[in-house]
Amino acid sequence: MRAAVLYSAAGSLLLTTLAAAPAPAVPHAPARTGVPGASAAAEARGSAEAAARARRTGVAFGACPADLPAPSGMRCGTVSVPLDYAHPSGRRIELTVSRMPATGKDPRNSKRRVPRQGALVYNPGGPGASGMAFPMIGVVPQWKRIAAAYDLIGYAPRGVERSAPLSCEDPARFFKAPTQAPVHPTEAYKRERITRAKAYARGCAERSGSGLRFFNSLNNARDLDVLRAALGEDRLTFMGASYGTYLGAVYGTLFPSHLRRMVLDSAVDPDPAQVWYRDNLAQSAAFEGRWADFREWAARHDDVYGLGNTAEKVQAAYDTAARRLAAEAAGGKVGPGQLQNTFLMAGYYDDFWPSRAAALSAYLKGDAKPLIGLAVPSPGMAAEAENGSAVYTAVECNDAPWPTDWKVWDRDNTRLARVAPFETWDNAWTNLPCAYWPAPRQQPLDVRTGPGELPAVLILAAERDAAAPYAGALEMNRRLSGSVLVTERDAGTHGIAGGPNACVNAHLDAYLLEGRLPARRAACGPRTEPLPDGPAGRGSAQSPRDALKGKGERTAASGRS
Repeated sequence: MRAAVLYSAAGSLLLTTLAAAPAPAVPHAPARTGVPGASAAAEARGSAEAAARARRTGVAFGACPADLPAPSGMRCGTVSVPLDYAHPSGRRIELTVSRMPATGKDPRNSKRRVPRQGALVYNPGGPGASGMAFPMIGVVPQWKRIAAAYDLIGYAPRGVERSAPLSCEDPARFFKAPTQAPVHPTEAYKRERITRAKAYARGCAERSGSGLRFFNSLNNARDLDVLRAALGEDRLTFMGASYGTYLGAVYGTLFPSHLRRMVLDSAVDPDPAQVWYRDNLAQSAAFEGRWADFREWAARHDDVYGLGNTAEKVQAAYDTAARRLAAEAAGGKVGPGQLQNTFLMAGYYDDFWPSRAAALSAYLKGDAKPLIGLAVPSPGMAAEAENGSAVYTAVECNDAPWPTDWKVWDRDNTRLARVAPFETWDNAWTNLPCAYWPAPRQQPLDVRTGPGELPAVLILAAERDAAAPYAGALEMNRRLSGSVLVTERDAGTHGIAGGPNACVNAHLDAYLLEGRLPARRAACGPRTEPLPDGPAGRGSAQSPRDALKGKGERTAASGRS
């Protein structure tokens, strides 16, 4: 589902080889996967065979790619996985992997050595995001205790970056600017977007070939188990964010005995009936509430930004900017579409609020430079963004049935846009290629574990998260027996682990370092609200995430992660 990607060192957000470790057990091959029983059984056998092969081979770590700004001590390598797990001896693809060894240093006591607990593997979500930069997080103070005990492991999932990269269109054409973003589109505009969606779906098939159907969440979970084996781990310690929580839940359902600990940060709704069409509708509805949060914050700081002292007046200021940009694009590149995407990011992360409010204020006063600086896509990011978009589309379209009748999309999104206009149609256009997808669909796995089947899982969620609405965390908690949900109240930043909330981090540390969880659902107070820029506040003019564009952080080109 549509989600922003963050794996920077400013963001919120292991390797002991066992010489005589046993080969992995054959995973579950449940009929609930939605694929024929014989095929599911073949894939289960193929998964076990691939994992056993990976344990024998391991990972030959060496220098990291030149375009990955790896610090001293960080190493990279590859793991071979089958393209099709039903034929494990057939075509294979290589997944890139990164590792920062556990430091063993207690940040609170320099004389104390910390026992190593193995590998912590991280997936940042998307689908379509790379976690290759994740090991760099170990230098951030909130992560140092975890980095002392675990080798931090990042990887690029299948289709992402160098891991058998997918493509659906020429990257040179990916950043279309300026673009429109009508909240109530005309029939002519809808027909134009249908044409574009069909062309995009065809492009995915033409540029990615016959293997396109193998890029899905079930195979992502099987790849994760091969990676576990290659790292020499009998049981996986895993942390997933956003879509990565769904991946983790699928992994736990398929391989429950292979899990040691698992953290699901900003959990999405894994109900098969929601994946992925209805999940995206729920996300669009949730963004309206988060957009209101931003507008209310800007109104409280009208003395700084001058956008109006009510949420309605801030909306009017935004609408004025959109109309002006529709008539004349700022810098020839920033139209209403770029404006919408820039403010969409404020729905993901509230540390974006000051920079967005300041840019809107400046533009309305005649200075377009701050808005241009935030909204114009970087040409150097085009190939990476196009690849992320292709993987996102392939995985979500392959994972589940989508409505193939445009009338269903039109009905549902027209109704929703009446009460949630900010994000509804933009999200629909992002996912519309799934209506015309050329590859076979599968039924989503019925993610569910019984008592004692899975180790206790820590689920983290912000109560007002728009990208992963809170109802999804509640559903994930219900479906994973023995899991515990920790909620950040009255907050909406997407991804809360290792961020500024000390209460959330205390639960994270207690679980990963000691295996301790609250006895029942727990709540943490909200993080501190961002301060405005200017004389009434002391916020920074640029969010740390904005400052990292083009420096190792993937930014959402069209809202995808």
